[in-house]
Amino acid sequence: MSNKPTTTALEWTELDRRAVDTARILAADAVQKVGNGHPGTAMSLAPAAYTLFQKVMRHDPSDADWVGRDRFVLSAGHSSLTLYTQLYLAGFGLELDDLKAFRTWGSKTPGHPEYGHTTGVETTTGPLGQGVANAVGMAMAARYERGLFDPEAAPGESPFDHFVFAIAGDGCLQEGIAAEASSMAGHQKLGNLVLLWDDNHISIEGDTETAVSEDVCKRYEAYGWHVQRVEPKEDGDLDPAAIYEAVQAAKAVTDRPSFIAMRSIIAWPAPNAQNTEAAHGSALGDDEVAATKRVLGFDPEQTFEVSDEVIGHTRKALDRGRDARAEWEKQFQAWRQANPERAAEFDRIAAGELPAGWEEKLPVFEAGTSIATRAASGKVLQALGSVVPELWGGSADLAGSNNTTIDKTSSFLPEGNPLPEADPYGRTIHFGIREHSMGAEMNGIALHGNTRVYGGTFLVFSDYMRNAVRLSALMHLPVTYVWTHDSIGLGEDGPTHQPVEHLASLRAIPGLNIVRPADANETAIAWREIMRRWTKEFGKGAPHGLALTRQGVPVYEANEDAARGGYVLREADGGEPQVILIATGSEVHLAVEAREALQAEGVPTRVVSMPSVEWFDEQDQAYRDSVLPPSVKARVAVEAGVGLTWHRFVGDAGRIVSLEHFGASADAKVLFREYGFTAENVAAQARESLAATQR
Repeated sequence: MSNKPTTTALEWTELDRRAVDTARILAADAVQKVGNGHPGTAMSLAPAAYTLFQKVMRHDPSDADWVGRDRFVLSAGHSSLTLYTQLYLAGFGLELDDLKAFRTWGSKTPGHPEYGHTTGVETTTGPLGQGVANAVGMAMAARYERGLFDPEAAPGESPFDHFVFAIAGDGCLQEGIAAEASSMAGHQKLGNLVLLWDDNHISIEGDTETAVSEDVCKRYEAYGWHVQRVEPKEDGDLDPAAIYEAVQAAKAVTDRPSFIAMRSIIAWPAPNAQNTEAAHGSALGDDEVAATKRVLGFDPEQTFEVSDEVIGHTRKALDRGRDARAEWEKQFQAWRQANPERAAEFDRIAAGELPAGWEEKLPVFEAGTSIATRAASGKVLQALGSVVPELWGGSADLAGSNNTTIDKTSSFLPEGNPLPEADPYGRTIHFGIREHSMGAEMNGIALHGNTRVYGGTFLVFSDYMRNAVRLSALMHLPVTYVWTHDSIGLGEDGPTHQPVEHLASLRAIPGLNIVRPADANETAIAWREIMRRWTKEFGKGAPHGLALTRQGVPVYEANEDAARGGYVLREADGGEPQVILIATGSEVHLAVEAREALQAEGVPTRVVSMPSVEWFDEQDQAYRDSVLPPSVKARVAVEAGVGLTWHRFVGDAGRIVSLEHFGASADAKVLFREYGFTAENVAAQARESLAATQR
């Protein structure tokens, strides 16, 4: 089977037209029934979405996870009914009752599409522009996957060749993340990506003339995209034939991503609501819905009207899908027979397994030395790179600082790039200074499957990418963020670059695991645990954020309990502990030094290193109590950031050595001293906590 673009003319019948109008009526009825939602865009986009799902895309509704499928991303997630109606018509598993339950508790049709919740939904969208970047990530992953398994095949002749289609609205393209991602896609020459823009000139505040005046098509030409514009029919409706022709032309352009501008009229053909901002985010009203049904030849007294002829026609997508998958399977089996070693690698990766002996490659660092955890992470990545080919990633133009270069000789760059290390299937991604789209592109890479991705920047710049990180957690995606320069320890760059509130803020995101290792060996163990936790069972995994030091920190003996999130690094001498010092990252060595002073005073002191609060919370109560005995009330938590995380761990008598204000521009050692991050202050706080327990 070839996935080369076809040039056949569009087959379009009266039943196709009726199916499009059915989708429009279903969108209007679903919003009207629940009383809220976004009907207008779903109504006007119905011809485009139907053309993609019924006439263009390679998919099998009976096997929505088929490896060889084209991907579809609805970046304009508020128009979720654009997608739900097509999933219903094509037979992905949604039925009329699901559309009737739109935006209600427990339904398969939530207000915005949610990955893992509704079959056929490839990614969670809603925050505008995220889907554009997700689609770019999927297209990148498709190219890297091809490089893993079938790099020599001619274009369009590999079972791993497929297209990524996305629909975006005006709001998506106004968000900065879409500009970042579109720039990246043009630079990478992602010829497997087709973005359709719903150019309806309407947003919540009215005509987009309120906020936008640039020529969007010229902007995409400047990004290096292949650009087409599709004009509507004379009556204002989208023209399926013109859209189909534009998509086929886009698929034929394999050296650039393609942008198709579709001029539409929101809520077409509602007699009074079309081309109004009200139609964007409000129910049309009973009278307007009835009037629209009359225009389209539907019974205004009926709701959710779908004829047997229409659903019988659209469900033929199931037959076409099975045929396409069967044909693809023949091609796939031929590839397997011709490439047995690559096929074995494919099976391993698809099963979510890691290569035999991969853990043996992890470095062990010599206790008593000193190394920055960012540097240790870089050594771990390079060690893993030699044995885990599906692992790839990079940085937002900070690779030298983040230590995220997995292979200096192999950069993920398209043919024609002048750099000597450029390789369309390269290991190291240069995301550019585009943190927000980097996060969302990583989500797209993870969603695509069959690769494992990481991406780095400074911890303070996690703010730029927060919404993408939040969506990583919402979708339970196994992406890894490598955030370095994790405290005032970065020194002279000053408060603009020194993260203070970030650790606590990121820990507040449900489902995101933050790991701040104390030393090089904890860093290696953290990477090992993250790798173990990666799984093909999406919806059950979790993203991880590594917070790593710029400055060197002492190396301790490796302790496997670091993978449990918290463990006893130094036990109390002379009996049961009277005080417990809890620390993370670069502050652990301060707790170790403070313990020595307290022990010299006859105070049995335990030091607990807690690289991951989230991993520690997963442990059973018995283990957690063994590390932090409830009977020991004197406790001190030490972390160079705001102390929000630690109140529940130290209790009423406890103390927190934290930073409740911004930093300053000075040498790191000066900053730690001036802000109280010294062994002497930690010991003093321990004495205060002990005294508080005796009152």
